[in-house]
Amino acid sequence: MNGPEVDRVENNPREVEAFVRLFNDVPVRDLVRNLTVAVEAFEIAGRCFPLTLNDRSEAPNCYICCPSSAYINYAIDETRNFVSSPLLQKAIRMLIGLCAPLVRASGLDHQMQVNNWLYSTNPVPLLDRKTVAAIRDDLTVRFPDRAVVIRSLNEIADPSTIAALRAEGFRMLAARQIYIFANRGSAMTNDMKRDRKRLRTTPFEQVGDADFIEADYARCEALYRMLYLDKYTPLNPHYTARYISEMHRRGILRLAGLRRSGGELVAVTALSKNGGTLTQPIVGYDTGLPVSEGLYRMMMALAQDHAASHGLFFNMSAGAAAFKRLRGAVATVEYNAVYAGHLPRRQRMAVRIMEFVLAKIGIPLLRRFEL
Repeated sequence: MNGPEVDRVENNPREVEAFVRLFNDVPVRDLVRNLTVAVEAFEIAGRCFPLTLNDRSEAPNCYICCPSSAYINYAIDETRNFVSSPLLQKAIRMLIGLCAPLVRASGLDHQMQVNNWLYSTNPVPLLDRKTVAAIRDDLTVRFPDRAVVIRSLNEIADPSTIAALRAEGFRMLAARQIYIFANRGSAMTNDMKRDRKRLRTTPFEQVGDADFIEADYARCEALYRMLYLDKYTPLNPHYTARYISEMHRRGILRLAGLRRSGGELVAVTALSKNGGTLTQPIVGYDTGLPVSEGLYRMMMALAQDHAASHGLFFNMSAGAAAFKRLRGAVATVEYNAVYAGHLPRRQRMAVRIMEFVLAKIGIPLLRRFEL
């Protein structure tokens, strides 16, 4: 599948600077409640990336910077949403639990993560072998006791980047199954047409990026919490009203939503373009309203239309498999790239075994249960 390459060359240095300054100006826990991490700018080979650093001692930590939380805690919690049989649920949880010592042995929680914008889905600009080698060589000298991690890679949007990383010694650890929407001039599905009709006829007012007021930010946090923390799992990043307001005001995130006439927001989405991919770091809606209002569907439609009009892949993240397929998205496995070649033999072997186990057991499970 051919994707947009022109905009995948590099990050916007101004956005990187604004992001890093934010996380150095404001205590991290005031921005993401369940996260402890240091953020700095990383410049290499004429490129600029946000770089995060965290330590084993900081656990428990949010999974966006902590592989043990992602591969163990989050994976166990997800079984209640995707596996209905109690017996099978127990068996899968036991299997995941048996992997905990392996994840600990890998030492991956003591990491430096390149291009980490602290989103659940964290797209990567195009990287060639020369850039990958420069990143690897610089960071392993500066931080010789930390693994190098790059998240959110997939074979649809990132085939050449994955090939470059593999060629320079990175291991690909399967993380989850995600859904990519790539508009290539194909006709809308019936579900997509219905979503847009609902968006045209909804009694709620559309709110554009410039229409958000101060009181909306607290409501954005509440709507996000209703969906991702209360309905799904409190292990998701707990983004605060301060985070949403600062990211919006500094031009890092674009916001859109729906509100009652003259009243409060009932749905919100935040859009982030990185490389050639669009993501939704924030999605939320009033879960107390009837499902028939179609709030989630309308937020997805807004994002799909934005991606299509700008020639971007739309990474729709994981979950809600049937919903996303009916809206033209294609399933693919997401990977975390890990370089551990400079670490002690015990850690290197643990990472190799993790790669093997995830490829032979993890990926079939991801595909079977659409995790």
